[in-house]
Amino acid sequence: MNSKIKSQLMDSEDIDLALSRMAAEIVERRFSRREGLAFIGIQRRGVPLSRRLAEKVENILGKKIPVGILDITLYRDDLTKVATQPIIKQSSIDFDITGKAILLVDDVLFTGRTIRAALDALMDCGRPSRVQLAVLIDRGRRELPIHADFVGKEVPTSDNEVIEVKVQEVDQMEKVLLVERE
Repeated sequence: MNSKIKSQLMDSEDIDLALSRMAAEIVERRFSRREGLAFIGIQRRGVPLSRRLAEKVENILGKKIPVGILDITLYRDDLTKVATQPIIKQSSIDFDITGKAILLVDDVLFTGRTIRAALDALMDCGRPSRVQLAVLIDRGRRELPIHADFVGKEVPTSDNEVIEVKVQEVDQMEKVLLVERE
């Protein structure tokens, strides 16, 4: 499938500013000390974004925030469409999520199916007191009743458009692109 870049929506500075704003909003919500707060990034690009976001929140609060990694590959409802041999990545949550306020972090929210899968995977790890969602980009147009609590940027897209988030830790570059499928 061919595609062409329509525009660059964000550069590294824009991404950093969006994450800083989101971190301030997270701190404003005043998560209870009793439940504790932990971040869990959804494999792939949600992982570095969750680490960066947690670091910004840590700098504001002056305390360490646990960060975990969640692989949702086997929880996807479109697994057969993704690949004939899906690549299983690793989940790594080395803390008890039971009773904690969990902030799931991903790069793009569109249909809601990735987040549905993430919730299923997360519940297999324990029972958090609550789960909220932070995404760098919200494309709108849900198929499921899922919304983000913290959003870096809202970008409405058409059926033939895709958002590509590139992060240094995965792609060796930092930008958000609006791409059109031809």
